[in-house]
Amino acid sequence: MIDVVDLVKHYRASDGGIVRAVDGVSLSVSPGEMVGLLGANGAGKTTTLRVLATLLKPTSGSARVAGHDVATDPVGVRRALGYVSATTGVPDRLAPREILATYGSMHGFDGSALRERIDVLLDVLGLGGVADRPCGRLSSGQRQRVSLGRALVHDPPALVLDEPTSALDVVGSRDLMAFLERLRADGRAILVSTHRLHEIERRCDRFVIIDAGRIVAEGTREQLGAGREGGLEDAFFAAIGPGAVP
Repeated sequence: MIDVVDLVKHYRASDGGIVRAVDGVSLSVSPGEMVGLLGANGAGKTTTLRVLATLLKPTSGSARVAGHDVATDPVGVRRALGYVSATTGVPDRLAPREILATYGSMHGFDGSALRERIDVLLDVLGLGGVADRPCGRLSSGQRQRVSLGRALVHDPPALVLDEPTSALDVVGSRDLMAFLERLRADGRAILVSTHRLHEIERRCDRFVIIDAGRIVAEGTREQLGAGREGGLEDAFFAAIGPGAVP
């Protein structure tokens, strides 16, 4: 469902040099699978996810979502993908119901089908009580849930989530992760990046650890943590070095 092969993304620095943000990353996520993408700040995680979301063009290599290439068929990718980041904003003047209706219409939903879809999302995301309140009056956690609803309103088969719980409290994070588990059980492919390793340690099927733009380790929790008492966190630091911050 999500396939990345030898993905490279380079930037030109102010001094004329080349910054290798992503340097030959290959990964895949199958339907019904949740994969955690881990790395320290600046490791290349967000750049990889932004390429998948068609917000950045790859320098070389390929990235596909549901068979659609990010470089040659970005519209097809956007139809098949739901993307949420920690910086995804929502308009202050619009209410959650209005935002979901607008984005649902953009994806071709209308009438009773769209209304039913919106009602379901508002319920499962815990937004029913504030569905018609302007987003400018919502908490940061509620606004993040609106962003997730917007990413899901067109019922995409794949999700790419960059720090989705950063604005949520403990309860909100738990509820969101439980919701993602239900989406996985429904057959969606989910690629999630987070610094909160404890939230995904027992929820993801596999993990990919990236450092300096390259994959340095990958596997299940059991495979990565074999012989280590500290679980995923110890495996993470062993892969990228003890001086890094997850």
